[in-house]
Amino acid sequence: MILAENLIENAENDLYNLSQSGNSDRSFINFGNALQGAVDIISEAYKRDGKIAGVPTGFKDLDNKLGGLHKSDLIIIAGRPSMGKTALGTNIAFNCAIKYQEEKDEFENKKIIDGGKVAFFSLEMSSEQLATRILAEQTKISGDKMRKAELNKDDFNKIAKTSSELENLNLIIDDNPVLTIPILRARARRLKRLHDINLIIIDYLQLMSSSSNNRNDGRVQEISEITRGLKSIAKELNIPIIALSQLSRQVEQREDKRPQLSDLRESGTIEQDSDVVMFIYRESYYLERLEPIRKSEEDDMKYNERVSRWQQLTNENYNKAEIIIAKQRHGPIGSIKMHFDANYTKFSDLTTKDYDNIIE
Repeated sequence: MILAENLIENAENDLYNLSQSGNSDRSFINFGNALQGAVDIISEAYKRDGKIAGVPTGFKDLDNKLGGLHKSDLIIIAGRPSMGKTALGTNIAFNCAIKYQEEKDEFENKKIIDGGKVAFFSLEMSSEQLATRILAEQTKISGDKMRKAELNKDDFNKIAKTSSELENLNLIIDDNPVLTIPILRARARRLKRLHDINLIIIDYLQLMSSSSNNRNDGRVQEISEITRGLKSIAKELNIPIIALSQLSRQVEQREDKRPQLSDLRESGTIEQDSDVVMFIYRESYYLERLEPIRKSEEDDMKYNERVSRWQQLTNENYNKAEIIIAKQRHGPIGSIKMHFDANYTKFSDLTTKDYDNIIE
């Protein structure tokens, strides 16, 4: 079976190499041509009249901060479990794919007007589970309700209508649980050749396997090999790649649990190889687990003060998430507040009203 897969991957590589044979000198570019390429990118952004130049995430504040997802960039979205990494990944995939529009000029050259075609490599969830998540996001019927068949007629009709509307979505899912850099490179080349994909999302980085046969290589070395490979593929295909990434438990050891770049230091060369590093942080997740317990010999006033403060913080952070842009090679860093509905695993832009929203 492994031999057959290797033969298929090698054949795909040969096909891609044949299709790219006219670009054999791609590594050698004189400055004039490079300059023209840069001007073309700037011109495209200018013609969009303030719109982003890169592939859109579908989130206004995030796109304004990043300028979209740029070609050849490796973007890391990291966080602790239950922060919403897969949710943000599927949200971006859907937003990008649903907006895809293209047109052709007088020479029949294709030009993308908005959005993009997306390939989602899901190592943790099956394609059906991923589709269920997207259905939950769009219908606002929880995935849990769908799985338990707790649906009324209106729910079922809504699901049927939405699934019919989305069946031609420009989103391709690969849920093979075994993924190495050589396998990904071959499949990505095939998808680029056959479907001209504009974005790859991987869920998640630590589930990828090293292609090295050296069992003495540590996991840090394996992760370094994987991130270097991802960056190489992004450059080769000239498309952005988003890799979701787990963070170690060391985040939980400190009082302020907001992730920092230093939390990636033990994870190979993730920080060095990436162009953008974003962390997802939800204060509400931790607050829910810190409901005050009355201390022995604590009087009513002090206990009620602690409860009141906890309730205030819980209300202020309800359904809110923080996207921390800790690294951006070609732009500013900073934080963005977003709305997050855990029931439907859906992120969305915060409105002015949301900023002032306090639970009664």
